[in-house]
Amino acid sequence: MLPNVLETLMIVSFGISWPINLVKAFHSRSTGGKSILFDYLILFGYLCGVASKILSHTFHLAFYFYFPNILMVTCDIILFYRNRKLERENAGK
Repeated sequence: MLPNVLETLMIVSFGISWPINLVKAFHSRSTGGKSILFDYLILFGYLCGVASKILSHTFHLAFYFYFPNILMVTCDIILFYRNRKLERENAGK
């Protein structure tokens, strides 16, 4: 029981952090200090977590919190490419 609670708290704390990161990335319009590899590794980790839960048939509360996190990381990846495009457009002016 305690491991499930701790995993849920981990996923929820990450989930609280992602919107802050997304707002910052949206407003900064910059890729400065950003690592796309980091985002892809986080996304891979979340997908592995979901796969683990599916394979072990353990659908406790933490399982459902993976999905909003996956969505937010995907949005962060999209923002990275949007910001990179904006940087390239501004460099050409």
